Parts: sequence; structure tokens; C-alpha cells
Amino acid sequence: MPSEPFVGVGKGMSGQADDMAYRHPTGLFVGGEFVDARSGRTFPSVSPLCGEVTAELAEADADDVDLAVAAARRCFDLSGWSRSPRDRRRVLLDFADLLDDRREVLARAITLDMGRPIAAAEAEVTSTASCFRFYAEAIDKVFGEVAPTAADTVALVTREPIGVVGVVSPWNFAMLMPAWKVAPALAAGNCVVLKPAEQAPIPALLLAELGAEAGLPAGALNVVPGYGEKAGAALGLHGDVDKLAFTGSTDVGRKFLRYASESNLKDVSLECGGKSPNIVFADAPDLDLAAKEAAKAIFANQGEVCSAGSRLLVQSSIAERFTQQVVDAGVEWQPGDPLSPDTRMGALVDEEHLRRVLGFVGSAREEGARLVAGGNRVREESAGCFIEPTILADVTPDMAIARQEVFGPVLGILRFEDIEEAVGIANDTPYGLAAAVWTRDLTVAHTMARALKAGTVWVNSYGQFDMSIPFGGFKQSGFGGRDKSLHALEQYTQLKSTWIQLLDAPVGAGGS
Repeated sequence: MPSEPFVGVGKGMSGQADDMAYRHPTGLFVGGEFVDARSGRTFPSVSPLCGEVTAELAEADADDVDLAVAAARRCFDLSGWSRSPRDRRRVLLDFADLLDDRREVLARAITLDMGRPIAAAEAEVTSTASCFRFYAEAIDKVFGEVAPTAADTVALVTREPIGVVGVVSPWNFAMLMPAWKVAPALAAGNCVVLKPAEQAPIPALLLAELGAEAGLPAGALNVVPGYGEKAGAALGLHGDVDKLAFTGSTDVGRKFLRYASESNLKDVSLECGGKSPNIVFADAPDLDLAAKEAAKAIFANQGEVCSAGSRLLVQSSIAERFTQQVVDAGVEWQPGDPLSPDTRMGALVDEEHLRRVLGFVGSAREEGARLVAGGNRVREESAGCFIEPTILADVTPDMAIARQEVFGPVLGILRFEDIEEAVGIANDTPYGLAAAVWTRDLTVAHTMARALKAGTVWVNSYGQFDMSIPFGGFKQSGFGGRDKSLHALEQYTQLKSTWIQLLDAPVGAGGS
């Protein structure tokens, strides 16, 4: 099954004919080519825009993972990919150029597969290209060390690729999240087996197709769509996978730690959930801007963001006024046709997730939270998975809406009196991915930044990102390394110390 068209999605949400329909791969990508699953099984890809089955994709299981890992191992051992940083740089730069060149068609795949608005999907493709370009440019400029040992020895410290890297990626950024791991892993000289989320696997297949076109050797990047309990578990348990990098829920992250302990003690890095606090003090320099950013922090990408500002902590003296400002800002985030360039909020990824998000809203109201905006499914005539931007006030720290990751466009507003209470509420969570503080007081800003248990803290902004800045969390939001920046290369390399004894050392050279 090399490729097939998206069935039915040649029509826009209005039902009118759309000439942007196109063909896309549906097989597994193993050893440089698309193949059927060995079992012959397939699974449906359902578009959240309209509820239609858009493709039948090959469903990988343990046998297919075995083949993909074997292809990656052959490539790592025999192709020379791991031994030439300059060659890797050239291929990855070509990869980035192809991503830029195919931006429109790749963005459409993202939109149709997981519901993201088309303008945001195009920006995601651009960011994916930037990610590959960043690591391509960096990898031939990473040097080893010469240690200051005695004069009769030379001690070298070098970084070497780990080998075969398994990557398990989520559906919320179906192309960018795989890239955050695949790009540094490939740049460092590893070979990769990628298991994308079953809810939105097509962008990952297109990524593999472009990689091959750019010149990746067969087996350098393999993609095995399938279900977590089959393909994901097989990758985590595989004895010939040297490293597993995962982004997703904390509960699933725990499974990969178990898989590693039950198999070959492979290195594991996790980037998991979040319940990030966005903290607004009464002296914030611009409350209108803070309100607009608070809405964006939770409603962008339909709230399906691990670092979303899902807990809005507002100082009591401005709580009523600021709540209304956020409600007003949320009006601009009403869901629309994701294929329209003007749409800011699209569809949730699938029907199951939509029901889960609405369940959180219902339980929050039962616990005493006050619904001040949204809370309903909308655009039902489209059969898509759309929900209004939703805001709940009078939330208390003990409510489920303040403690559990909803992963949808649902904002809980909590009040605090002073800096001590703000810190206490903000840190009262098992997560520690991100946080933000709005204040004009430099002392408060620094005090909060130090006190907040989070991997990223923004001051008077929310959601700033750059490839040069590491991203990851504290506590149950993950560990084992950081995505992005040069620090990510540490995840995909291992240190080697080489001692050389100089047999004809100079006279007078002594030991250390």
C-alpha cells in the first residue's frame, strides 16, 4: 500500500469541491521503503474535521518493529551514516529545504489528521524545518575534549552516537514533536525507529518520505504507525534499541521506564504532562496584554499543548475584572473551519478526547466551579470534534480541574492573596513543565522564577520558544534530558574516555 488519497477530504467543510486533495503514504516505512504490515492488518485514520475515515493505514506490531529495528541497526553498523558529521549536515539541510518547499501540502496533512488550523499547521512545518536546520548546522561544530592529564599521557573525551534510537511521539504537534527528537538523534549519527501516535500518524510518514528524498540512507529513519500497546510496547521492550525518547502522558511514560527495566536497561528520556500556572499579579504592566496572552496560552492548538497555561492564578484584588478581560479575549478563539486561513482554533483530535474534555468541564461544575464562558460542543453539523473556548472561575486547588491535565481548551481561574500563596498554589501539583509570572516588580519576578518548580518560567509573556533554548520539565513532567537546544544532543550521544600512554615521554615528565 504505497499511497492512497484522503477519502472525502477533497471537499472543504462547506462541502464544495477542493482541488487540494492529494495522495499520501499509508504503509509502514522500513528500510527506506513503504511496506505493508506483516500481519496485513490496517487501522483507520479518522479526520476530526468531519468524522470521516480518511485512510486505512498499515498497523505495525512486534514483528514489524523487529524489522524496523533490524533495518536501523544495519544502517548504523554498515552505512557510514554515524561516521561523517559533514555528510549528515548536508543531508539534514536538504531535508529542511524540502520541508520548506512542501509546506502547504504538509500543513494540510497536519490539519486533516489532527484538527489544527491550517495557518498554525503551516507555522508548524516551518518550525520543523528550522529544527532540522538547527541540528544540521550544529553537528559538525561539536567538539570533544583533551583532558589536563600528566605529560606522559593523552586523555580524550569524545561523544559518540548511541546507536538505535526509538522515538514515541504524540499527536498534538504531529510533525514538530517527532522532529524535536528525530533531528538531534540523526544529527548525532544515530538511526531512528519512530512510532507516531495512532491518532495522527500521517505527518510522520510524510516526514520519512521526505527524509529519504533528501538522502537519508535506507534504515536511518523508520516509521511504524500502530497502537501503543502493540508497536509502542514492542519498541520499549526491544533488546536492540539503545535509547527510547518519549513525549506524551505521564502514565504512559511510566510504562516506558518499566519496559526499559524489563529489557536491556536502555536509556530513557521522558517529556510528559503539565498543569502549568500562569500567575497574574495586580501590578502586571499591561493587564489587557496579560488577558490576551492568557487566552492564547490555553486556547492555541485547542489547548492540546503540554505546556498550556491551564491554571490561571489571579491576585484577588483584580480577579473579577481580569476574569472578564480573559472572557472577552476568549471570544476571538471561537472554533471554525480548520482549512480556513482565518481560523484560530480548530478541532480536538478525536471523539474520545472530546468526550474526555467535556467530562472535565462537567465534573468541575459539580465540584463548585463557576462556568463563565463556553463549555459546549459546537459545529455539530460538521460531525467534527469542536468545543467552545471554556473558562471556569471560582476554581480551588483541590478540584480535579486544577490538578489533572485536561489537554483541551479549558481554563481554570484560581485566586491568591500574596506571593507566598501564589507559590504554594503554583507548586501544588505533581507536574513541573512550565509557568509564567506577570508583574512589574523585578524582585517579585526573580523571587517567583526561583521558587517555581518548573523547567521553563516566562516573565510578562507566555509561550516563548526558540530552538536555542532547552525545553523540559521537573517532577512528573519528565526527566532524562531536554528537547531543543544543543543540550538535546546529550540525550543521543554517549561519552567515551580514551587514554593514550606516551611511551617515549619527555625527560622529567611525571605522573599526576
